[in-house]
Amino acid sequence: MWRAGSFARVRAMEAGESGQFALTIRRAVIEQSYRAHVGHIGSALSIADLLEAVFRSSDSLGEEEDPDRDRFVLSKGHAALALYAALMAAGRLSPATLATFCADGGELGVHPEPTIAGVDFGTGSLGQGLPMAVGAALAGRWQRSARRVFALISDAECNEGSTWEAAMFAAHHRLGNLTALLDLNGQQALGYTEEVIDLPELPVAWRAIGWHVRDVDGHDVEALVAALAEAAEEERPTLMVARTTFGKGVTFMEGKIPWHYWPLSDEQYGQAMAELGVVAAA
Repeated sequence: MWRAGSFARVRAMEAGESGQFALTIRRAVIEQSYRAHVGHIGSALSIADLLEAVFRSSDSLGEEEDPDRDRFVLSKGHAALALYAALMAAGRLSPATLATFCADGGELGVHPEPTIAGVDFGTGSLGQGLPMAVGAALAGRWQRSARRVFALISDAECNEGSTWEAAMFAAHHRLGNLTALLDLNGQQALGYTEEVIDLPELPVAWRAIGWHVRDVDGHDVEALVAALAEAAEEERPTLMVARTTFGKGVTFMEGKIPWHYWPLSDEQYGQAMAELGVVAAA
């Protein structure tokens, strides 16, 4: 019988293992999206390394019985399959439960389900996740808690007014316990971000309102872990501008708009798994 584990092994990962947790996420994303015949694949692949970095950086993420645990908000909720896969890789979600993703009567929907241990916030309406994270960070201050709050947001969410309201509020109150990771993959549902609402000076804008801003390769796990450790020492909220590739790890998806929604064919599934080092069963 499967029993829930802890994040201890994830937190203890050494540099030589860097990327293995993210690779497990990517393989699970391909496997479960193919089984369920659903999309949002490229968005989930984009954030696998960011999730590894966050899970390795937290002392208490997902320990639902601890009121002082760290909080994580997946604001780009359509990438929930990557979060579910991360919880499975960390030993907090059983493989059998992961296999209910988008299945009739299953526990796991396309967007984060807060009934699942390790998922603190249900999200999906873009632009709402950072405000939730700001509230959690402010509550932590009022409660004199040492917990950290992480929010993973998309570049398209920077088109949303609610994101900027939350960002200004967090800067004004100097919420140093808050770190936002910006998945800057340059794409959104119906086009490239620069063609929808171009925001070429995002780091400048966030600095101008009072955030500590770090520009980092969103697929370099060790650099991400180091940046998150630096953020823990800040007295201001931190934005990590993580430059990523949509569909990372599967070459025919990388940078391609249709993979925001398209599901996988049998042939594409086999090719994707092969690129991730797995020979798919016939």
